[in-house]
Amino acid sequence: MTRLEGEGGGDDMAIDGAEPAKPQLCNVPEGFDPNYLKLYYGKLFPYAEIFKWMSYGNDGKHPGCDHTYFGRREFSFTLENDIYLRFQSFSSSSELESSIKEKCPFKIDIGPVYTVDPAKRHAYAKAGDNVFSPVERELIFDIDMTDYDDIRYCCSGADVCLDCWPLMTIAIKVIDTSLRDDFGFNHILWAFSGRRGVHCWVCDLRARRLTNEQRGAIAEYFRVYKGNENNHKKVSLGQVLHPFLVRSYNEVLETFFEERLLPGQKLLETEERFENVLQMIPDESFASDLRGRWQDHRRSSNVKEDINIVRWQQLKHLSKSGKHKAQGLRRCVEEIVFSFTYPRIDMEVSKHMNHLLKAPFCVHPKTGRVCVPIDPDHCEEFDPTAVPTLSSLLRELNMGGPVADHENGWEGTSLSKSIRFFRSSFLQPLLKSCKEEIEASYNTELQQSKNSLSW
Repeated sequence: MTRLEGEGGGDDMAIDGAEPAKPQLCNVPEGFDPNYLKLYYGKLFPYAEIFKWMSYGNDGKHPGCDHTYFGRREFSFTLENDIYLRFQSFSSSSELESSIKEKCPFKIDIGPVYTVDPAKRHAYAKAGDNVFSPVERELIFDIDMTDYDDIRYCCSGADVCLDCWPLMTIAIKVIDTSLRDDFGFNHILWAFSGRRGVHCWVCDLRARRLTNEQRGAIAEYFRVYKGNENNHKKVSLGQVLHPFLVRSYNEVLETFFEERLLPGQKLLETEERFENVLQMIPDESFASDLRGRWQDHRRSSNVKEDINIVRWQQLKHLSKSGKHKAQGLRRCVEEIVFSFTYPRIDMEVSKHMNHLLKAPFCVHPKTGRVCVPIDPDHCEEFDPTAVPTLSSLLRELNMGGPVADHENGWEGTSLSKSIRFFRSSFLQPLLKSCKEEIEASYNTELQQSKNSLSW
């Protein structure tokens, strides 16, 4: 038995150190099998790319590099039977790789960069609160499909399908556009969680050095959905829409609502479902008028038309004409669309530096799916049910010949597309920017040093 430290530096936990059985690749079953993790981490996990990302240019090749930077980053491993290993740290890519291959974690989480090596934090425990504290952390967003369970009818809980996945597409489009256009961030990574949601990593230096208060302010900027199961009105938009919300509505929300969610979720098809919409209307006379029309099964339009779209067009038309015409009702239409489409982020994850977030390219233990990056420019094409799985990757390796023949095992698998995208679209531009920042900072310090000596 091997003794390993548990979460938060508490009591040691015993872990069976027996060597996992060697996988047989000829017949790989679907789903997650912990026995196959050894091969995945041995041949497929992109250690070099993760190390370069987490180093942010501090690779030791420039005199301005911070050689302690990567070693002050927290990694957390979740092992079998929910055993958590917090505050893991590594001095190099090879050390990170060796530890992952040895432990074969079910999940790898990434935390902040601390003032000192997190694995040695106990040595600083008596020195005061500020000696061991987070100093850098990507601005992160966690969006989970379960937070939309009140407005999706195809799935619930951890289940997802192509009818409800557009909710994640909307979130990516809305938040990514705002982060770039409103906040000026450039280096943003979106990743599939592997099961039921998406994660966002904002990696610009400005973002990594935000305080908790600044992170909270940005999270509040995106907060529109404020409802719960006890109130029918989920959002409050005010009298005048913020330009960011106007852009989101015109460019993303309205189109996705009318073309994807309305017919896909059949939001107005039954009386039980359309009552949920009618309860969002503050004018009882208007709601009653619509209820009467919708309860009448005789259709005045073409019988082939989707009843959900017909009823929505009726709602929009009535809100703009006749006795119901009023600014409040026009805003009500927008509030209904926002209630069903606007991103619902986990506020606490974004507000605090010390939150952990699952690393890209992990394998989700419930689904066996790999947490692959998502291209925000083409996120509407992303299919969560078609991403590489642990099983499919091992079958691909088997079909491609002996594993030993591959220097990078993933080159011959469906994972290669995701890793190449990570490299070319995210990592290379990020590292170029980081090295320019390191060079500029070094030259500034050098000039200041020269000036101080020439007085």
